[in-house]
Amino acid sequence: MKSRWDDLEALLAVVDAGGFTAAAERLSTSTARLSRAVSRLEKRLETTLVHRTTRRLDITEEGEAFIAQARQALGTLETAEEALTVRRREPAGRLRVDAATPFLLHQIVPHLAEFHAAYPKVRLELTTHETNIDLIEQRTDVAIRIGRLEDSTLHARPLGHSRRRLVASPAYLARYGTPRHVEDLAHHVLLGFTHLTQLNRWPIGDGRTIQPTLASSSGEALLQMAEADVGIACLADFLTRGARQAGRLTVVLDEATHERHEPIQAVYYRNTALHGRINAFLDFFVDRLTL
Repeated sequence: MKSRWDDLEALLAVVDAGGFTAAAERLSTSTARLSRAVSRLEKRLETTLVHRTTRRLDITEEGEAFIAQARQALGTLETAEEALTVRRREPAGRLRVDAATPFLLHQIVPHLAEFHAAYPKVRLELTTHETNIDLIEQRTDVAIRIGRLEDSTLHARPLGHSRRRLVASPAYLARYGTPRHVEDLAHHVLLGFTHLTQLNRWPIGDGRTIQPTLASSSGEALLQMAEADVGIACLADFLTRGARQAGRLTVVLDEATHERHEPIQAVYYRNTALHGRINAFLDFFVDRLTL
């Protein structure tokens, strides 16, 4: 018994070829079989889709509307089948992944051994950039981006959100005192960014842009500076969670800090050849992220 999808494919073949005879020749089948397929569709839909003449094929108004939707439906089915086929194959080959240093060190590196054991044929190449990169120029397959994305032709997959908090070491606070009010920050050493200046707008009060006492282009460097008793930093939870849980860092001005969560997304160009590797990587890590 023929399926509806077979009948749809027969209809589209007839339309694209401009007639039953030409379609039958392309598909190496009989005109009678194609005619029966189209007739089944018309009977099921209770409408005429095409007028059959000896010279040409005329598509009815109802047929035009149905054929447009049929093409879309078949395209969706083919995409789904392709994705499933790719997933069934064992991912293999090189995958270049780029992320900011803190995200790479704290979210990716701890799970690399487990990922390699699960996908031994995927050869990961990891690079770090503190700012957004051009994927094609940097020959990168997937980039992890933090913050709102600008309009882009890239495909984006949300990975989660991470909150930013003010943190300092217990030793620093013991030496300089714990700030009780936002205004108290004027008397402290503030650690900020050199390039990602938007991150120097701390989520306190009505949103306060600080002038860093000491600055770095790397969030990882700021983390180490805070842990080394240098000053107060405002960093993402995924970066400071371990240090906070171990007591190396303490949250400062928590009640005055807004709960603003930065989106974290993976971006990449659609590429069927890489589809299996990209999905394997993202599916594996999304459940292991501690944001």
